[in-house]
Amino acid sequence: MNRDMNADVRVDGADVWHERLGWAFGLIASDPAERAAALVRLAATEKNTQEAQDRYYETWRRRFALRRKAAERNYLKALRCSLPGGLWDRPSGPGITTWPGFPYALCFLEWEARYPQEWTRYAKAWGTKEHLIRDVAAADHDETVRSKLVELVESVVQRSYRCKDREYVRVARAVDGEDLRSRLETVARSDNPWAQRHAGYVLWLLDRPEVPNTRHVWRTWLAAASKE
Repeated sequence: MNRDMNADVRVDGADVWHERLGWAFGLIASDPAERAAALVRLAATEKNTQEAQDRYYETWRRRFALRRKAAERNYLKALRCSLPGGLWDRPSGPGITTWPGFPYALCFLEWEARYPQEWTRYAKAWGTKEHLIRDVAAADHDETVRSKLVELVESVVQRSYRCKDREYVRVARAVDGEDLRSRLETVARSDNPWAQRHAGYVLWLLDRPEVPNTRHVWRTWLAAASKE
C-alpha cells in the first residue's frame, strides 16, 4: 500500500484528526501504562483495518461490483484511524506544516526514535518513515517544531543504524544551527564509538552542504576518519 492510493484525498480539520488519532500520542508517553493502552488501541485499529481490507478484496474476487464502492469506503475509513495508514493521505501542496496530520507525522517519527522495538513490532513502515523525514526536512518550522527535530537528530545519531536513518541528514541540514551543532559535538565526544563517528559525520556534512549524503561519501569519510 502506498500513500497515494486514494486519489480523492479528503482534507479534514484538526478536530477530526484528533478524534481519529488523538490516542496515538500515548505511544510516546513516558508512563508505561499509558503507552501500553495506546498499543492496545493500535492493535485494535489494525485488526479493524485488516478486516475491512479483506472484505474489500473479497468484492474483487467475487466480482461484487455493487458492493465494492461501499467496501472501499469502509476500508479507507478504517485506514485513516490507524498508523501508519492514517498518514498516507496527505494532500499535495507546498509544505507539510499546514497539514492537520503534521503533529501525528512527528509523533510517528518520535515513536520510532524513542521506542524502536515497539515501532518495529506494531507499525513497521520504512517507506512511510522515509517519506515523512523528507517532508519535514523540506519545510520551514516554528521554534517548537524545530527543537523537536533537533532532538530527533540527536537521538538518531546516538543509536545503532536503523533503516532510513540516513535520511535524517536532510533534517539536520534543514535545522542547522548552534543548538544542533552543540548537541552533535557533545555526542562526538561521548564514550560511544558509533555515536562519535555518526555525529562527526553529520557535523562534517553540515559544513559541506554541497556534498551528497551517499554511501560512498560515508565510506570515504569513515576510512579517512579511521586513520586520524
